[in-house]
Amino acid sequence: MKRGVSFQIPNEYGHFLWRILQPLEITHYKWQTSGESYFVVNGELGDEELFNDYAIVEGTNLANRLKTNQYYTIFVELQAFPLGKTVIQVQTYEEFVDSDCALVLLIADSSYVSIYCKNKNDIEKLYFNALKNFFEDVQFITDENDVRTGFTV
Repeated sequence: MKRGVSFQIPNEYGHFLWRILQPLEITHYKWQTSGESYFVVNGELGDEELFNDYAIVEGTNLANRLKTNQYYTIFVELQAFPLGKTVIQVQTYEEFVDSDCALVLLIADSSYVSIYCKNKNDIEKLYFNALKNFFEDVQFITDENDVRTGFTV
């Protein structure tokens, strides 16, 4: 069974989270954010972080932030919950399956992306979007090949 998709993005400044999440209705979710990512200001890496750890951000605010700013992601943990559902910290695939969390996006070492998603159609959309964006090593995460033990990076 497909759990999600994984791929590599370039290790450079850009709008990669916006490009990755394009197939989804970002605004239909509340997002729990964490990680180390910085805004790029005048072509230079700034001091201001893109996310506050374990903050809950409305989808509209997240979409605007990702779309209108350039940033550099070192590591990212995003968890999407449908509006009206309780946001909790999901730490394992089993907790993800048993929760209201719809999607978990992880970026490690600035380049390695793993996305877990409950909606099978969205998994397909994310996969083909990664190919369309010329990301590297695009593959499905399945029950057979998933080696991740936790949802932290």
